[in-house]
Amino acid sequence: MRNWRSALVAAAFTVSFGAVAHAQTTLRVGLAEDPDMLDPSLGRTYVGRIVFSAFCDKLFDIDEKLNVVPQLALSHETSADGKAMTIKLRPGVKFHDGEPLDAEAAKFSIERHMTMPGSFRKSELASVDHVEIVDPLTIKLVLKTPFAPLLSQLTDRSGMIMSPKAVKEAGDKFGLHPVCAGPYKFVERVQQDRMVFEKFADYWNKDNVFIDKIVYQPIVDATVRLANLKSGGLDLVDRVLATDIKDVRDDKNLVLATAPELGYLGLTINVARDKAKGPLSQSEKVRQALDLSIDREALNQVVFNGEFTAGNQWVPPLHPYYQKAFPVRPRDVAKAKALLKEAGVATPVSVDYMIPKGAEYEAIAQVVQSMASEAGFDIKIRVVEFATTFKQAQAGEFQIFQINWSGRIDPDGNSYVFLHSGAPQNDGGYSNPEADKVMEDARAIADPAQRSALYEKLTKIVLNDEPIIYLFHRKLLFAHTKKLEGYKQLPDGLVRVIGLKLK
Repeated sequence: MRNWRSALVAAAFTVSFGAVAHAQTTLRVGLAEDPDMLDPSLGRTYVGRIVFSAFCDKLFDIDEKLNVVPQLALSHETSADGKAMTIKLRPGVKFHDGEPLDAEAAKFSIERHMTMPGSFRKSELASVDHVEIVDPLTIKLVLKTPFAPLLSQLTDRSGMIMSPKAVKEAGDKFGLHPVCAGPYKFVERVQQDRMVFEKFADYWNKDNVFIDKIVYQPIVDATVRLANLKSGGLDLVDRVLATDIKDVRDDKNLVLATAPELGYLGLTINVARDKAKGPLSQSEKVRQALDLSIDREALNQVVFNGEFTAGNQWVPPLHPYYQKAFPVRPRDVAKAKALLKEAGVATPVSVDYMIPKGAEYEAIAQVVQSMASEAGFDIKIRVVEFATTFKQAQAGEFQIFQINWSGRIDPDGNSYVFLHSGAPQNDGGYSNPEADKVMEDARAIADPAQRSALYEKLTKIVLNDEPIIYLFHRKLLFAHTKKLEGYKQLPDGLVRVIGLKLK
């Protein structure tokens, strides 16, 4: 009897030990918003890019020093005339459905980005004429003209490769069950609740994937996100409030991960599609007056404890393409009032101001509202669910749209898509032929000095026309539990899951 009982105990111990040894690890990530469509061609949100990085590898990526590094590609070569780029693909890569990732698949995905109705990648790949297959693992992008930002575009959604089989089967509903070639594969999505991914056993770099499952949870309230992190309900959260930095740093169980952001927060003005044809859309003087009514540094201090960087351009002041000839102008309420008088508009100027739901977004808007009122503006803040703001913006249903852009390493990625006539994210319908020409020329020139001179011209035009009023550049603020090892925050704001471990 004693031996029988001992055997049972030993068996139970073995089962228990085995369960511990093979315990499933789950990384729980709290996001500030619920992403839009999980389709690389159709996605346009920053939070969507965070999720994509777990399941949809790109041809190239960036490292901590913003150098372009291979991912699905092994190498690239640009022709002497700058009108072709040959890309060698990594062998042995599989999509989540088991299909091989080869030249045919890469050609298919890039062409889909270029031609699919509603694709936000069209302008990013506008200079690509066609894609050729050189051999089973090599493609050539043949360009209409030299295109300096091309490599940087391929480090983001334009470089994401999808399973042709899955795309053909799903059509425009691909984003409901996406199939790519990243470290994790899609399991399920419940809108406004969770997105679940599990480790892909045949991932090309599987030896560096240590967590079994990732669950992304959209939690709009930053205070609730942080509370969930502290209580152990989450392992990592994005966009900690600047006012909570000290709280995170003082918590022995948490780590604050920071990096300067590549993008900006700005006020997109509906200059051409405003159905009400309000004064803001009709006169650059009114837009300049609104700009002059805002004290950017005071905004930074009040809302962000001075942690962010005031700015007036699409790249931050430390960026090599920032135009120092046009520094941030100080607030000037008297001049703002004079400009409104010159424009011949009755005050107060009523303005519809659309913002995504969120404590910091609302705080920014309230400070702008208060400052602008002193110059003669009556700003009416309209808080809208995050994904809905993009639908309304695309439909032109706003006068001001307060939006954050997470940024790209090349200045073209922060400007062209918003400022060029007809560009897919030019929600306000801004169109200036002179600005268009400068942006097109800057795309075709590789020399940094010549490009910088062109961006100086563009800065002068945009600061006069004011289709977007740039306010500041964030410091990326992520927080995670000390149980999460290997996390590094890069300036593009993405969550890279390769190498992460949970104790």
